[in-house]
Amino acid sequence: MRQRYIPKSFGPTDGEAAAGDPFASAEEAWFWFIRCQCARLQGARFEPGRVETRRPCDPDDLYRAVMGLHRARRLGGVHLRVLGVFGLRERPPDPRRREEELSARLWGEALDMLTTVLKAKGIVA
Repeated sequence: MRQRYIPKSFGPTDGEAAAGDPFASAEEAWFWFIRCQCARLQGARFEPGRVETRRPCDPDDLYRAVMGLHRARRLGGVHLRVLGVFGLRERPPDPRRREEELSARLWGEALDMLTTVLKAKGIVA
């Protein structure tokens, strides 16, 4: 029989309560995810128990949630682009600026759908 190697999850397993403080909003969770991804690209490694604020998920859980919505065709490519651009800017689009009006609408739609998924998983309070 071939042995399977599965990476250890830092998050809770089935039957365990979420260990950590849930995010106040999907927007807060998204900015956290973007910061984690930027740190990874710069070579950071994440280890359990080595953070000040424990979170109820891994950064990969947010990625999977967004990509699940994309695969279900609830989030389009334009939504993903807006999430990426403004996530890297570390600020939401400003609906008062003419050039960001459409981005603000897409941002709101994307985070609304993401909030529903993240609340069901206990990631957002």
